[in-house]
Amino acid sequence: MTIIVTGAAGQLGREMCRLLDVRKPLGVNSNELDITDFDAVSQSLRAAKASLVINCAAYTQVDVAEEDAEEAFRVNALGPRNLAIATHELGVPLVQVSTDYVFDGTAGRPYHEYDTPCPASVYGASKLAGEQAVATLNPRHYIARTAWLYDDDGGNFPNTMLNLADRDEVRVVHDQHGSPTYVPHLAVAIAALMESGAYGVWHLAGNGEATWYELTRTLYAALDIVTPVVPVTTEEFPRPAARPAYSVLHSMQSPRIKLPEWQVGLEEFARKKRARAASNAA
Repeated sequence: MTIIVTGAAGQLGREMCRLLDVRKPLGVNSNELDITDFDAVSQSLRAAKASLVINCAAYTQVDVAEEDAEEAFRVNALGPRNLAIATHELGVPLVQVSTDYVFDGTAGRPYHEYDTPCPASVYGASKLAGEQAVATLNPRHYIARTAWLYDDDGGNFPNTMLNLADRDEVRVVHDQHGSPTYVPHLAVAIAALMESGAYGVWHLAGNGEATWYELTRTLYAALDIVTPVVPVTTEEFPRPAARPAYSVLHSMQSPRIKLPEWQVGLEEFARKKRARAASNAA
């Protein structure tokens, strides 16, 4: 029996495969398995004798989705629907990774699992549709909402801020609040969740809250970067898709499955950057 990880080329999919390596998971990317093709999904899961599927595959181009809604819904809604049907037919659980964008951010307080979603963007609506399909079509589901993901490599916010650190100053939005989440911490939480049997919706994100400005200031301080960080408003950086102003995620579920404070993740990220820099300099 095999654990299948879709979206294995992405930052979370890679980490899930690494973490579960001893169990020999089957990691597949979009070139190897098109989750929007039901026949391909069904045949692949049966051939692999899937025991559990972790769906990390997603259309994540938030702004592009505003003009490409059909593709966003194909990947984020139809794909999970296909996985839900196929896993239910096999009698195995499905972990569906979702997002804080299912909320519009107007509540002014942290969102918990029993709050009613109300997305303000095409991306958020497509992810919510995927959640609903999974919840309807496979009772053995874990829906893991997370936010502000980053890992050590690749295109994410902290790495972007490091790439900008040679500027005279860095201007960063200070009126969007969220839950920065370090991918290795999320992977550990998902691994615990899938063993729990506690099906349903879970909020799995870095504990606490920050703005993008606060996250950048903390990152620069951890790496002794002296570039000035200037707080700005969302209005100064207009984007096609609406961003939730306050999408901090709070969990009302078991405290046994909980991520560390977001600062702990960022310090681990910074420590690895320092170690890599020292190794390259040696």
